[in-house]
Amino acid sequence: MVSGPAAGKPLLDGPTASEPSVSGPAADGPLLGRPAASAPSVGGPVTGGPAASEPLVGESVVGGGLVGGAGGGVAGGLAVRGAGLKAERDRRNATPLKRALRRIADVFVPLIPALIGCGVLAGLDGLLVNAGLLTGLTPALTAIASGFMALISVFVGFNTAKVFGGTPVLGGAVAAIVVWPGVAKVTAFGVALSPGQGGVLGALAAALLATYVEKWCRGRVPDALDVLLTPTVTVLVAGLATLYGLMYVAGLVSTAIGTAANWLLATTGPLAGLVLGGLFLPLVMLGLHQALIPIHTTLIQQQGYTVLLPLLAMAGAGQVGAALAVYVRLRHDTSLRTTIRSALPAGLLGVGEPLIYGVSLPLGRPFLTACAGGAAGGAFVGFFAMLGDRVGATAIGPSGWALFPLVTGNRGPALAAAVYAGGLLTGYAVGFLATYVGFRGVARSASSAPGDPSPPRSS
Repeated sequence: MVSGPAAGKPLLDGPTASEPSVSGPAADGPLLGRPAASAPSVGGPVTGGPAASEPLVGESVVGGGLVGGAGGGVAGGLAVRGAGLKAERDRRNATPLKRALRRIADVFVPLIPALIGCGVLAGLDGLLVNAGLLTGLTPALTAIASGFMALISVFVGFNTAKVFGGTPVLGGAVAAIVVWPGVAKVTAFGVALSPGQGGVLGALAAALLATYVEKWCRGRVPDALDVLLTPTVTVLVAGLATLYGLMYVAGLVSTAIGTAANWLLATTGPLAGLVLGGLFLPLVMLGLHQALIPIHTTLIQQQGYTVLLPLLAMAGAGQVGAALAVYVRLRHDTSLRTTIRSALPAGLLGVGEPLIYGVSLPLGRPFLTACAGGAAGGAFVGFFAMLGDRVGATAIGPSGWALFPLVTGNRGPALAAAVYAGGLLTGYAVGFLATYVGFRGVARSASSAPGDPSPPRSS
């Protein structure tokens, strides 16, 4: 990731209230992020690279050059091209499946600020406990950091009903069954339930069912009895289904997610990191990264951190490295270098949209070499995970350098932060080298007169 963001959006091309990172959380995740920023349309002549007869992969050439922006020059042409690519991506992502994923992600995105705040406090509490400092304060910090996570299923249920058109408090009431201690006295499929079994996935399913039961009742119960019967039937039917089916099944799924994530990194660490880090940006382009948000939340609820987000965050490191290589290659192209300088600070903090849509994606090949950098960074982190040094994030949303306060692992936050930093540096370096070698520059149209700042094309 990705995240994925501030309260409204995850890392890279993560969700807003209507379109959930990594990073990317994303913001995506990871890509967790903010609204995509267009590159400034700063004009200027281009002298930074040799001419070529073929455009880069994924690039449109109109009239011998890229479509120029309001200010002409490279940056203007790339800004227009990036905006067009984003609009086309949004159009292609308007499918029923992706709309459903977006709505599910909308359930979790409002929870990101609380996840971040409690995650930072949990990390601080862990440091104080390990150092033996402020022993009178640490129990209070533990309570503050853990309270939200203990009741996150209720918030998920509330948001689910709200997003899918039900009464939010009824969704929260049904989801509260999942965490109530008294469920330990209930037996389903011959097995006693445990409080919290099924986690956020069980709460999501329970609130979804409650919403559909409520809608069914609204259309059939007389108005005079609606205020009495509809809530009662909704909570009763959805509650029984939750206790005698959904909690058990969701518990199996949640356990499988945690087991699979640990097994994947323990046995195929570098390969898993390479695939996740390299393919996260294409997943963002396809809108499929939103399916990772419930998985991140499940892992955080189970294990205290998600091991996937640091791997996905390497995609942003590859973007930074690729952008730096373009900056060095085109040292005489002031317009594009201005765009990169303005977007790099955000990229270092995990907000990848300005670099993606303003630089790498419109140019084509730098986007692919950025993915190579993300794959290398992911492989680095995955290698240490296979050695037993797992790196995780206690919340979703931030990425890049902004993820450091949330980084932890099975062997403590210090080692986890060191491994994560190594992954970022690897992503920067490989993204830079792959782009520097594979990207030859941007040349003006052959039809342009000398000194004419006409729209450019890549080579």
